[in-house]
This record gives sequence, structure tokens and C-alpha cells, in this order.
Amino acid sequence: MEFLSTSPVELIGYAASLGVLLSFFMKNIRALRIVNSIGCALFVLYGILLPTIPVALTNGAIIAVNMYYLWSKTK
Repeated sequence: MEFLSTSPVELIGYAASLGVLLSFFMKNIRALRIVNSIGCALFVLYGILLPTIPVALTNGAIIAVNMYYLWSKTK
């Protein structure tokens, strides 16, 4: 199924890019890390579906870094 000649996988990639881009407009670091993690999670899905494992691995690592700082700051 395609929407305006765009495949579902491409739509996931665009949504991931938008999520990461939006995260850089956040003034609150916690919000930045949460929104960035959502974008990265979409990039992990995108990387798995293409498949481009380096994209999935890099964004998975970024999620891990974000989660570390989110959890370490709450303690």
C-alpha cells in the first residue's frame, strides 16, 4: 500500500526524521531526550525494515544513552 507514491517504510523514515528534528527545538532536556528517543525508535524500526542494520544499531545506542541520562537524573 502506498500513499502518494510513498511506501509505508518511507513514511516511517520521514516520521523518524521529524521526531529527531523536533527534539532539537526542545528547551527542556528531559523533553528533548524523550522526543529524540521516539524518533530514534522509529529509526530502529526503519533500519530493520529496509534492512540497514547500521541505522538500527546506531539509533538503538542513542536510545540507550537517552534512557541512561533520563533514569540517572531522576534518582
